[in-house]
Amino acid sequence: MPDTATQEFLALQEALAGRYSLERELGRGGMGIVYLAHEVALDRPVALKLLPPGYAARPELRERFLREARTAAKLSHPNIVPIFAVDEVDEFVFFAMAYIDGEALGHRIRTRGPLPASEAARILREVAWALAYAHAQGVVHRDVKPDNVLLESGSGRALVADFGIAHVHERPGMTEVGEVLGTAEFMSPEQASGEAVDARSDIYSLGVVGYYALSGKLPFEAPTVAAVLAKHITQPAPPVTSVAPEAPHRLAQAIDRCLGKDPSHRFANGEELAEALGTSLEVRRELPVPLRVFINKNREAFRASPLLVLFLLPMLMGLIAEVVSGDVVASTILGLIIGVFIATPIGMLAHMARRLLKSGYGVEDAVAALKTDIERRREELAFEYGRKASLVERVSKGIAVLAATIFGLSFVGLAIDPDWVVPIAAMSLSAPVAIGSGIIAAHRYERRVDRAGERRFKIWKGRLGRWLFKLGGVGIKRLAGAAAATYRRTELAIGMAADRLFEELPKEMRRNLKDLPDVVRRLEADAQKMRNRVDELNAILGEIRGEQLGGRALAAAAQSKGHGALLDQRDALAGNLEKTRDAAQQRLADAVASLETIRLDLLRMQAGAGSVEGITTDLASARELLEDIERVLEGQQEVEQMLKGGRTQRR
Repeated sequence: MPDTATQEFLALQEALAGRYSLERELGRGGMGIVYLAHEVALDRPVALKLLPPGYAARPELRERFLREARTAAKLSHPNIVPIFAVDEVDEFVFFAMAYIDGEALGHRIRTRGPLPASEAARILREVAWALAYAHAQGVVHRDVKPDNVLLESGSGRALVADFGIAHVHERPGMTEVGEVLGTAEFMSPEQASGEAVDARSDIYSLGVVGYYALSGKLPFEAPTVAAVLAKHITQPAPPVTSVAPEAPHRLAQAIDRCLGKDPSHRFANGEELAEALGTSLEVRRELPVPLRVFINKNREAFRASPLLVLFLLPMLMGLIAEVVSGDVVASTILGLIIGVFIATPIGMLAHMARRLLKSGYGVEDAVAALKTDIERRREELAFEYGRKASLVERVSKGIAVLAATIFGLSFVGLAIDPDWVVPIAAMSLSAPVAIGSGIIAAHRYERRVDRAGERRFKIWKGRLGRWLFKLGGVGIKRLAGAAAATYRRTELAIGMAADRLFEELPKEMRRNLKDLPDVVRRLEADAQKMRNRVDELNAILGEIRGEQLGGRALAAAAQSKGHGALLDQRDALAGNLEKTRDAAQQRLADAVASLETIRLDLLRMQAGAGSVEGITTDLASARELLEDIERVLEGQQEVEQMLKGGRTQRR
């Protein structure tokens, strides 16, 4: 391995022989060198971060590194890269952390440009959750920057790395030329001034990350480190909307608040920031251009499918007739024509898949995009046609059923007496009425529920869709890291993984677990309902708390005017909504955990360590959870009534 066979690599491998097997260097900087390695005992990939030898030779820095790394190792959170071990061997000081298969946020922005607003808000919120947890444990990161935020492939989950390690760089005289530049651009004013820092310093740094994620630019740039730090200390940051005018107002407002010079003007902690970011997440998820084009072309291609079927049916009947008659020439010609008509749409779909693959996206991204499009389309159709059948649809359906009944009775009457004129007249009138009304009712129903979109989704998600991507991908090398470019909800990512594992099971096992796909679909749907509910409640709570901030200052005046009861009712309403939101968050976590359990069961089955009985037991637990979630969703109607009453009183 000529690229890694350096003295440092060989010396470290010799010192760690038997414990870790080094594979290659992942990166290096002023803070250390990171290696990809395999932990021998547990046979798992890990990332080893080595303190630079120059720092490790200084006893006080060596001890501080170990102390702070051990503190960071105590952190356990879904959005924090876990540290497995902190150790020193001979002259080497290092820690082993989980290897995250993905890319750094900084690399993502540098290579593909600014993020869509919804994806940026999601990532920032996940990082804010991680910071909130760390701050509650007394740990301040001090080096929040895009390169310390990792995006997991497949799920898109954001994980924060290097907690506490930036403390090493604070001591005077430790910084060499060029070393601080990477962190100086994301440093808070108080940290740049050498003052004491707390959680709000990390909030400022995360604000710079958000600014960079939305615009691809930094709020302060200068040719030297000192000039950058001076700007952080003395100059106000430009508004986010000045560099990203398309950013949602609430998201831009939250980031601008993070960048306040005075720590007291920022969010007090990560939880407050995460809540503000939650209200800024748009219901309509933004999709990259290649995926939007794929969705539109896909809709156009499938729109002509009914005509193709109507055209092919008589040709197929003719082919059968020619085969029966023994006319080989006519059968061959008809067969070739039918083959061309079938191969043409397949080729078009494979070409669409190929274009998507060339842009760095795969079948999972296409399925996720189609799912998002269906959700958005349902909202639009519900607004246009209503969630229930319209009067036109109900009347058309009734007329179609009545006309079909008359046609059937007339047919029976005609069979009894072929010379009876009435049945013939009734059939002549009822047939076109039944067909016409049925077409109108079916058209309205199709438009209202978007069955066509659901059929397209099932086709691309199933075996045919995967085969089309395999066909379209002939000769194409998949672009690395493209999966992280598409935001995919956690429950959907896990559900898709479970679907793939289920399809790979032997046929007999799939037959024994035939209910599994339906349970997975229901868990996905209920998790999404709970997630949407949590976002709605967070937005409402944000409005109420905004009123509370102003209301507290006027509480005495309100009491004197007899409005104190309204303030109390508003506080009670906020408390009830918080309980409802917390319950929804818990059910969301339970649904995702149940999906994860099913996925792990399938992985064990694939590895030969699981059993059908074990999965059956977990499926029974999942069904119980689904019933519990349904009860929670039904109970939310009472909350809606209470909310309406509370809003009326506030007015």
